[in-house]
Amino acid sequence: MSRAFVKEGAPEVPLVVPPRPPLPDGVPNYVTPTGLVALRAEKSALEAERRGLEGDADESTRQREWITGRLRDLVERIARSKVVDPSTLERSDVRFGATVTILRGGDEQTFQIVGVDEASARDDAVAFTSPIARAVLAKSAGDAATLSTPKGEDRLEVVAVQYA
Repeated sequence: MSRAFVKEGAPEVPLVVPPRPPLPDGVPNYVTPTGLVALRAEKSALEAERRGLEGDADESTRQREWITGRLRDLVERIARSKVVDPSTLERSDVRFGATVTILRGGDEQTFQIVGVDEASARDDAVAFTSPIARAVLAKSAGDAATLSTPKGEDRLEVVAVQYA
């Protein structure tokens, strides 16, 4: 927005950099190999965008500040990353990286338990910190689990556990 339409002496609107999904205190940022690649690609894209703004005048100052804030959070997240490769795991119980098939209210649902930055409903990927992931952790095929929801408790049955 042009400064011509801003009242002289008006305070700047504070810059808000949306936080990354939260991690529990003291817990590493567990990621799959794919998740770490995605974090690094995001970092590279932000660095390239910031370089593209260099030499630009005042219009890009807030954009540079926003990118710098995102990069700061991303660098910290990458530094806290602990890669877990599901393809190397040979387990029968649910752990990070597992692809889990459950029965919930008569409907079958399959999802992979991934890092908080990888979670995506579109990709059937849930964060290891999510309630459904916590409900099925350490369970094996045939085990029951309870998921507490605002509407009450849902009974889940673990149908299959796979590591790809």
